[in-house]
Amino acid sequence: MASKKKTPQKSISPKTHGVINGAGDIVEQPIVSTIRENYMPYAMSVILSRAIPEIDGFKPSHRKLLFTMYKMGLLTGNRTKSANIVGATMKLNPHGDSAIYDTMVRLSRGYEALLHPYVDSKGNFGKFYSRDMAWAASRYTEAKLAPICNELFRDIDKDTVDFVDNYDNTMKEPSLLPVAFPSVLVNANTGIAVGMASNICSFNLKEICETTAALIRDPDHDIKTTLPAPDFIGGCQIIYDEKTINQVYETGRGSIKLRAKYEYDKSANCIDVLSIPSTTTCEVIIEKIIDLVKQGKVKEISDIRDETGIDGLKITIDLKRGVDPDKLMAKLFRFTTLEDSYACNFNVLIGGVPMVLGVKSLLEEWIAFRIECVRRRTYYDRNKKADKLHLLKGLEKILLDIDKAIKIIRETDEEVEVVPNLMIGFGIDKIQAEYVAEIKLRHLNREYILKRTKDIEELEKEIAELDEILKSKARIKTIIVKELKAIAEKYGQPRKSIIIYEDSTKYEEEIEEIPDYPVTFFFTKEGYFKKITPQSLRMSGAHKLKDGDGIVQEIEFSNNCDLLFFTDKCQVYKAKASDFSDTKASVLGDYVAAKLSMDEGENAVFMVATKDYKGILLFAFENGKAAKVPLEAYATKTNRKKLTGAYSDKSPLSGIIYLQDDREVLFKASSGRMLLVHTGALSLKSTRSTQGVAVMKLKKGHRLFEISEYKEGTFAKPQRYRTRSMPALGALPSNEDTSDEQLSLL
Repeated sequence: MASKKKTPQKSISPKTHGVINGAGDIVEQPIVSTIRENYMPYAMSVILSRAIPEIDGFKPSHRKLLFTMYKMGLLTGNRTKSANIVGATMKLNPHGDSAIYDTMVRLSRGYEALLHPYVDSKGNFGKFYSRDMAWAASRYTEAKLAPICNELFRDIDKDTVDFVDNYDNTMKEPSLLPVAFPSVLVNANTGIAVGMASNICSFNLKEICETTAALIRDPDHDIKTTLPAPDFIGGCQIIYDEKTINQVYETGRGSIKLRAKYEYDKSANCIDVLSIPSTTTCEVIIEKIIDLVKQGKVKEISDIRDETGIDGLKITIDLKRGVDPDKLMAKLFRFTTLEDSYACNFNVLIGGVPMVLGVKSLLEEWIAFRIECVRRRTYYDRNKKADKLHLLKGLEKILLDIDKAIKIIRETDEEVEVVPNLMIGFGIDKIQAEYVAEIKLRHLNREYILKRTKDIEELEKEIAELDEILKSKARIKTIIVKELKAIAEKYGQPRKSIIIYEDSTKYEEEIEEIPDYPVTFFFTKEGYFKKITPQSLRMSGAHKLKDGDGIVQEIEFSNNCDLLFFTDKCQVYKAKASDFSDTKASVLGDYVAAKLSMDEGENAVFMVATKDYKGILLFAFENGKAAKVPLEAYATKTNRKKLTGAYSDKSPLSGIIYLQDDREVLFKASSGRMLLVHTGALSLKSTRSTQGVAVMKLKKGHRLFEISEYKEGTFAKPQRYRTRSMPALGALPSNEDTSDEQLSLL
């Protein structure tokens, strides 16, 4: 094809034709620089400003909401409509009202997701343990700050934390809250960022405060002695695993097993589930149990219902007569989320850097943060008192000679000269002079003067005390310990989650006694299956089959065995023979694809019955290759119903043979040639999806279309079809062999 010669294009002037130069040109952008410039800023924004909590235990959305409520006076005042709070929060949080209200719901007492809720709510706020129980709109509910928020905002106006501009630079908001207790570990927090996530479980407030205080006094304190395990709001049970707890405490990562709490009502013969793991919901549990009942895996339940109400969560399970409730619950713990794992990932922003820290390291970071808050508060108080002392010192000089001060003021012609004249007359600075000039005449008495002088002495003592605190880190730590003890005493609650040190309800697989009796299996070309007893088979007549269908496999075996059905999609489905009902020859039987829930368009092509998974499978493919695979390759320790990659998909399947031991197999090609091969000459492959080895050479346009087990006497001269090496072409049938009906080619 001749290449077209490129003609130079003249640039078109945008002024005359309205076309922008370069419009429509394709500009190549290196993928690395594009990601760095566009994606990385977004990722950093999500990590630093949205999803990962900081050392105060809050994400920006939480902090903005709570600070807005604090500024609205909701720490001490009456509740207000949630819609008002959401609207006010939008001045700090430039997101939709729905996102802000969702944040408030999760912090509320009504939602019951936190051990110590920060929002005192009124109205329907939904429940964390229910997927379908939706909360009411913000115009219907009311809220204020819970009393524990006093400890979040304590001394926030005393320069304890930095304030930054909001998104439009019209307001100031705190970068952190000066929390007086380790809130980062007291309430659960979950966040998913870009490339990282955070999942912090909750701990008992009293235990956390006690542990933090002990750690302040002794940096080598063993935290497990005062903090045995996490504590969860639902009151579920914690299955104690020392190795896992140590891992969480040291690394901040680990999986803690949680289990529902239940009671057995003997009079009603039912189980009442009263708490569930915080990682699941009632609806998920109920749906899973219903599914297990439908599958026949759980046969002890007659009914299940959600009776959650004013008194809290309650799932009622009605039992059949004679059922052991503990054994049933042990089974449900295994198969449902009534027992679940909480994956801990203590990822926290420390100084703007995401860090995964263990419990001890996280408490040490909080202690360092709190020491700085108390130091800044002390410094603020000291400066305020120093400023007041400075004013009183100037007042003292004036009050020692009040007549002189009055004379200076009276003899001053202009008001603006009063302060300068007082500064000159008494040797005080402008601030002191301004303060003196504002004194009322009623205060010019002996009592006022003596009281102010006494204030000077007290202020000097207080300032000296504050200076000593600022110089001593130990004294700051003592203050923090006292505050922690006071908080623990005021807001502490007993543990909600019970710790189970020995698991006495382990589930043991119940081996169902399957009656074992002789049966005959029939498998048809169209994928129908029949299981017929010998007695029924003797009394039966001809098999009922669909038009064009025929029986391709007949196996005499027993009822207590496994059945393997190989499909045309390179998969194998496993079932118990007992899963199929005994039937008669006069019925069609079970359609295997429907019975075993095979994929759409998938059909069973071969059946194997076994008890011990001994023997070999020989797979032959149209390209002339064959693979010998041990049947034990399809045995699984778990009761898996479906295995993919049952055989190779590189070439269409010609046939499958199941053999107890090696013997001769007859290969037939579409060219009419036949080859006798002893399977002992083929190496055994451990991989199910192996392509095998080349057995039969095929001429162009021909294929291997059939394999079968060779029966002695089939050929007059079988040596004719045997070969010493593979692959081989095989031989065309002799005249003596073509007369045999078994060798007639289709």
